[in-house]
Amino acid sequence: MQEFEAGGMGDDPWARGRDEAGTLDDWRDRGLNVTAGDLGFPALVLKRREVLHNIAAMAKYCTAQGVSLSPHGKTSMMPWLFRRQLEAGAWAMTAATPAHCRTYRRFGIPRILLANVLVDKDAIAWVAAELDRDPDFGFLCYADSVEAVHLMERVLAEVKPRRPVEVLVEIGYRGGRTGCRSLDDALAVGSAVNEARFLRLTGVSGFEGFLSGDASVDVTDQCRSYLGEVADAVRALRAKDLFESAETIVSAGGSAYFDTVVEVLGPDRFDFPVRTVLRSGCYVAHDEEMYGPTSPLAGRSDRAPEDRLAPALELWATVWSRPEPGLVIAGFGRRDAPYDFRLPQVKSVHSAAGPPRDVTGRFQVTALNDQHAYVRVPEDDSVAVGDQLVCGISHPCGAFDRWRWIPLVDDRYDVLEGLGTYF
Repeated sequence: MQEFEAGGMGDDPWARGRDEAGTLDDWRDRGLNVTAGDLGFPALVLKRREVLHNIAAMAKYCTAQGVSLSPHGKTSMMPWLFRRQLEAGAWAMTAATPAHCRTYRRFGIPRILLANVLVDKDAIAWVAAELDRDPDFGFLCYADSVEAVHLMERVLAEVKPRRPVEVLVEIGYRGGRTGCRSLDDALAVGSAVNEARFLRLTGVSGFEGFLSGDASVDVTDQCRSYLGEVADAVRALRAKDLFESAETIVSAGGSAYFDTVVEVLGPDRFDFPVRTVLRSGCYVAHDEEMYGPTSPLAGRSDRAPEDRLAPALELWATVWSRPEPGLVIAGFGRRDAPYDFRLPQVKSVHSAAGPPRDVTGRFQVTALNDQHAYVRVPEDDSVAVGDQLVCGISHPCGAFDRWRWIPLVDDRYDVLEGLGTYF
């Protein structure tokens, strides 16, 4: 079978090579424009002004609160964004899996917080080798059981790294994911790390993002209560003199309730040196419906516009059919857009017949197939076959991972470059 080669794809901008920074090198300076249809549809675009604004707004917030930021890179897996986040002052990049860590290191990320337990033998050995290979590399991971601590120590004893692996005791909650379920468990894990030769107890971590309230308990109150247990664990481990670093790392924070993390776990809440590290990820692209209403820098905020997050992703698609007066079938589906929280929201219509029209709240995406979207529209609306729908998305984590390349655009939708994702 003949192999496909980029060189045999003519002028197709999607078929070119990439440079080591994770950008599609020859999208630059080609005069491509999304509104002109130069990329074809559907297309997910990243708006440069908005995404850089979000990075700056979050950095400003963290500086003002006296906390550090380790953005969760799993949201985008986009090295171009990693670089901008680090340039804006991020203390580290957060990863979810050892595979993410390997990818981060390919692109030179100097410090990684693996927000997960490390129990795969090959991954433990790789971390040890990477610490030996690069004396400037920083790495932290979680432990939530004595068994996990002993497993790490056994593997590390075989390879004998020159530097210990830094460990955070993870605090969980009943019905949640990983994490110690009691203070006694946390103390046992902390003691096991402290006693290990090739591990160093550096701090405590948690994640409040999946807590959900009911009619009688507010979500913020649930977060505050849970984070109070994280704080209790920090103080109890400190009282036992188990931490082995000059400053204690205390880490939590998704993209919805990081203000509560600062309130409960901020450095001023402890009487010993603490570095509070937020791990928010989705803030970088923000969205219309999941974090739009819940972020402390958006829906739950009365901040000035320059301090509020802005949606930076848009999905563009063509109207394929209008088979019924109140129904449009558009050319995007589950392969192109996130649908785990809510379906995309149509914001505007671009048509050759006139200027763009704002249709927010008038068009409703009601269902998705793999490549088809069902959009309910007013029967008397002029939207026509061949028009383009511009949609906002919910949950950026489910948007980036559907696209190998994403065009970075300016306010005129001129394509500045193509950005690679590495899931």
